[in-house]
Amino acid sequence: MPSDNATTTPTTMTTDLGAALQALGLWRIAEELDDFVARATKARWSVVQILAELARLEAQERARRSCERRLSRSRVGRFKPMADFDWGWPKKIDRAAVERTLSLAFIERAENVILVAPQGVGKTMIAKNLAHGAVLAGQSALFVSASEMLLDLSKQDTARALERRLQHYARPHVLCVDEIGYLSYDNHAADLLFQIVSRRYERRPIVMTTNLAFADWNTVFPNATCATALIDRLTHHAEIIAIDGESYRKREAEQDQKARRRGGKDGAH
Repeated sequence: MPSDNATTTPTTMTTDLGAALQALGLWRIAEELDDFVARATKARWSVVQILAELARLEAQERARRSCERRLSRSRVGRFKPMADFDWGWPKKIDRAAVERTLSLAFIERAENVILVAPQGVGKTMIAKNLAHGAVLAGQSALFVSASEMLLDLSKQDTARALERRLQHYARPHVLCVDEIGYLSYDNHAADLLFQIVSRRYERRPIVMTTNLAFADWNTVFPNATCATALIDRLTHHAEIIAIDGESYRKREAEQDQKARRRGGKDGAH
């Protein structure tokens, strides 16, 4: 009568081992098990070498998965990398200051980054690159428009629910608040923004984009008593970068229109 071992084939052993590795959460090695075994056998790795390579691959995989989760939670979405930024287009931009922020040193110092610029010159692009860079550096980030964040906070109907959402925005290593200045808000919204700024003040930085100089923020929060204190806390430890120029999007639209016209003339011939 054959023993149980006689019915156990290498394929069966590999399948069972793969399932066991998955159950242990060792997904990378489970997916690459056949290749891993082949490499180990060919190179005649010792037990210690096998374990060292297994640990390296799993650490690499967990770092990748962690980065993917943080990137998904950051809500950065699609954006152009800074390599595509046309530094020659803005009439005014402090390139050294922008590159200084891209080093991400502001995160450790808990310094805010305020990008002040008209629409379409790249302030949101820079902010998204900062959030993305933070994620790649192992930090958490959240990108949200000012209107979306304030609407989210204002619709909470209990103190406990509001506290949870305030913690949600206070928690990330980097919070990017986009487009302050395009809408005006009531006193309650101003107070909510002040709470976010206060919770992060000197602890974790805010990257903020606005189309208005601070002197004009009275149009955003026309009746808010906390506006002065809000601006004071935002700017106390901050890199304030002013950008001026015509809209990139307007330029691209004009270039596309010219290209279509040229294409139409060429087709006519």
